[in-house]
Amino acid sequence: MASAEVPYQDGATTLSGVLVWNDQASAKRPGILVVHGGAGLDAHARTQAQRFAEQGYLAFACDMYGDAVRGNRERVMGEISRLRGDRDQIVARATPAIDRLLSQPQCDGRFAVVGYCFGGLVALELARSDLEAAAVISVHGTLTTTQPIEPGAIRAPLLVLQGGADPHCTLNDAFAFATEMKTAGADWEMVIYGTAQHGFTHADAAGQMPGVRYDADADERSFIAIGAFLERVFAGRV
Repeated sequence: MASAEVPYQDGATTLSGVLVWNDQASAKRPGILVVHGGAGLDAHARTQAQRFAEQGYLAFACDMYGDAVRGNRERVMGEISRLRGDRDQIVARATPAIDRLLSQPQCDGRFAVVGYCFGGLVALELARSDLEAAAVISVHGTLTTTQPIEPGAIRAPLLVLQGGADPHCTLNDAFAFATEMKTAGADWEMVIYGTAQHGFTHADAAGQMPGVRYDADADERSFIAIGAFLERVFAGRV
């Protein structure tokens, strides 16, 4: 595997993502935009990008905050609040990352979005914005939205992976999301891991925050589910 830090811009905001790929493969391949959780572009997001690259994809772990925000909890919380309340702001921040991914010579022009926690919210709001992607995948993400959508607004196939014991995104939230997707006429599917809590793919989550805990079984099963979904939408060509 090879990796590179990739700077890019959202207007005056400087962002920096990490690109990961198999440098022994010469063929072009689909891209995966990995969207980090609330902590920002951390070891978890980088690890997920590595896992997708090992499966044959070109993975780009993007930056939703920028250099002036990363590492400052107060600024991070302010940025999360700003973004989650305005879908247009999410689209504006994520679009340069998508453009950067698609501009890479290794990319074949197709891409999917995979988001974790806060990144799951970002992924689903991108889908609600009529994003043209091969797939949008949310992993233990926020399913609710402040901006309802119209029928036909979602074009990308959706995969949603949730913990059944997640107190931060409850089964009631999952039901509301299902109703929203039915009304929208979306192509979607959801898998709920019954005993998993929030953040079940974060290996360092050991209950420091109530309701947030790593679950090795749900982590493995969810990654297998993601892999199968991606193989289907990309017709197995990686």
